[in-house]
Amino acid sequence: MWQFKVFLVGGPSSFPDDERVQFTTSLTEKIKHRFGSGYEHFRHEGDFTTLNGEKLAVFHWTDRTAIAE
Repeated sequence: MWQFKVFLVGGPSSFPDDERVQFTTSLTEKIKHRFGSGYEHFRHEGDFTTLNGEKLAVFHWTDRTAIAE
């Protein structure tokens, strides 16, 4: 299965830099990343960036949802 290396931008100011690079199997699906007591949601809007010589799709923060109990 093909995986894309992506860069997450936006979201809470406390979101750790070391969690901003992630992998996903689709550029059209939202990424739901667990952080603290909820999930941060990110969506690809067609942007790309170069990080350490690699081209990564940029996923922008869209919203946050709570973890269901």
